[in-house]
Amino acid sequence: MPLKTTAGNHGVVAKGRGATINPEGRFEKWSRGAADDGWFQDPGDEPSKPKTVIAIEHAKSVISRHNSPDVGFAQSINPYRGCSHGCTYCALGSTLILMGDGRTLPLSELKSGDEIYGTKRIGDYRRYAKSRVLAHWSTVKPAYRLTLEDGTELVTSSDHRFLSDRGWKHVTGAESGRLRRPHLTTANKLIGTGAFAEGPADSDGYRRGYLCGLIRGDGHLKSYHYESRGRQDNVHAFRLALCDPQALLKAQDYLLDFEIATQEFRFQAAAGNRRALDAIRATSFARVQAVRDLIGWPTNQAADWSKGFLAGIFDAEGSLGQTVLRICNTDSEITGWISESLKSLGFSFVVEHRHLVERKPIDVVRLTGGLREQLRFFHTVRPAITRKLNLEGRAIRSDAKLRVVSIEPLGKAIRLYDITTETEDFIANGVVSHNCFARPSHAYLGLSPGIDFETRLFAKVNAAEKLREEIAKPTYRCEVLTIGVNTDAYQPIEREYKITRSILELAYETRHPVSLITKSALIERDIDLLAPMAKENLVSATLSVTTLDHEISRHMEPRTSAPARRLKAIERLAAAGIPVNVNVAPVIPFLTDSELEPILEAAAAAGAKSAGYVLMRLPWEVKDIFRAWLEAHFPLKAAHVMSRVHEMRGGRDNDPNFGTRMTGQGLFAEFLKQRFDKACRRLHLNEGRAFELDCSRFRQPTLHGQGSLF
Repeated sequence: MPLKTTAGNHGVVAKGRGATINPEGRFEKWSRGAADDGWFQDPGDEPSKPKTVIAIEHAKSVISRHNSPDVGFAQSINPYRGCSHGCTYCALGSTLILMGDGRTLPLSELKSGDEIYGTKRIGDYRRYAKSRVLAHWSTVKPAYRLTLEDGTELVTSSDHRFLSDRGWKHVTGAESGRLRRPHLTTANKLIGTGAFAEGPADSDGYRRGYLCGLIRGDGHLKSYHYESRGRQDNVHAFRLALCDPQALLKAQDYLLDFEIATQEFRFQAAAGNRRALDAIRATSFARVQAVRDLIGWPTNQAADWSKGFLAGIFDAEGSLGQTVLRICNTDSEITGWISESLKSLGFSFVVEHRHLVERKPIDVVRLTGGLREQLRFFHTVRPAITRKLNLEGRAIRSDAKLRVVSIEPLGKAIRLYDITTETEDFIANGVVSHNCFARPSHAYLGLSPGIDFETRLFAKVNAAEKLREEIAKPTYRCEVLTIGVNTDAYQPIEREYKITRSILELAYETRHPVSLITKSALIERDIDLLAPMAKENLVSATLSVTTLDHEISRHMEPRTSAPARRLKAIERLAAAGIPVNVNVAPVIPFLTDSELEPILEAAAAAGAKSAGYVLMRLPWEVKDIFRAWLEAHFPLKAAHVMSRVHEMRGGRDNDPNFGTRMTGQGLFAEFLKQRFDKACRRLHLNEGRAFELDCSRFRQPTLHGQGSLF
């Protein structure tokens, strides 16, 4: 029966081959945040993500055979019917994240590419390591408040994970049943330094204090009478020369706030290991006197002035070694003010008096309390020179009181945020936090290729068993087996069912060559199998990348790994010696076709050695889903996109013919092919022979699981 559709205000309803394709509001509220994230609604909407139903399917056969000249494989296997990608980690947008320069920034304000701190296990310790934000997104979820012994509070979803003294744990869970998982209790202690301190107010008092500390520590301020060859003059000079432009520019801006203009100049050029010195100066009596008045010691030492003074003197004379934060000075008066300022802000410290040969005695003020207090100092006083706070390699050890005191639901859903990072974790409010990661076939089951395809899944739990039976037959001829053609073999339910992994275990046992196609970074889980298979030329992997634009991706592929996360997976697979291909698919005219070259460049840089592309195909009910999606998310481009599709598809929505269905036809299709070929030549992709896997190693198994000896 031909497909019939009725268009309403919100969706398209199909009758015939399948049930509802797009239920009302299918595209209006829901969207995808980023790598492996969940669905979310707009602010104010009640969270109720589509329920996923998983059915167990006992397949009668699993190998599908192909004779199409448009695909590069003869047989394939799909462990699942339907496909759903999702992740459920998120935290309140105001949660402070430790940035790579030692400062903090609210989670909601982060963006892809930002440098932050994560962690790496090096030897016996987990240590701080700089990491890049790969993706950033938000969702609306029921929120929970986690309170720690030292008063640290974190607001997250129930699924967020933190590093505890007993490993990674979710915020909530159960000891048995469907929600059984490692979760936090009041017996756990989180790992980190505890809540970050609030930064100083940018007040007049803070500015005065900063200028006092910086100029008294590193500045030159002098007035004197000058006589030479009968000429007399009064000389007034202020000069501040620094290697770090951050502090110099901050001082210059603060001086301008007090109407003291200065002149910039190069004080000393770089030479050898010596860095260049830039400087500011003023030479008029009025300005020099104004500077002198500005940096005078206060009669009442307010908290803002103390914070500014400590920031300025640290920029001038402070340092942070491997584990010690210290400020040195030869002026005992300055040392006294440093001590009083630290004391007023509740810092613990010691003063060491050192007498150096042939030099003035020097006082060293050393902060005690380890990294927790060093971070509190840095965030409380906010020095300008961020290079002085480098935590890389520091072990995550702290005496902070981070025992879990309570976990309570807030009783409402709020907008929460999350990121994906290179280290797969980040430092949230001082504790280590984890981040996160073929429709028409459904119609033949009487289900929708739309929402049903994403939420009504079938797991072929006997796939490996049936595969063993089929490849054990005497008539079986070994050819490369492609896994994940119709539906993604690494969708989220693979974490639980491990059907794809069981197929790979059988393939490695029998030395059967396989090729994997996925959009998911979950493929990294099986590197322990794939790497040794790659050494015997038994495996290749293809990662599909549609776009590098996170906003387009989160609308188009709402539950897959984010583009940046897929590029990271390419990098990790390639580093393990696994040959990786990137598939730019689907290419959508006016929407993603301009990204063809950037995607190929990014994939090549990550380690991909070959590439392909597929022009968007709209078979059967997919065309109705795509049109509805296009009108919902890109209404101004919808007509242009479909017009170009028709030009490249012979006037139709879809071209089913061999030879043109993957690449299109006509002028624009030819131009797209030329762009692809040119980019591949420039990037040295597809050079030499394609991935030709070795079928000669295949060892036919017996049905009871033991491989043949001969």
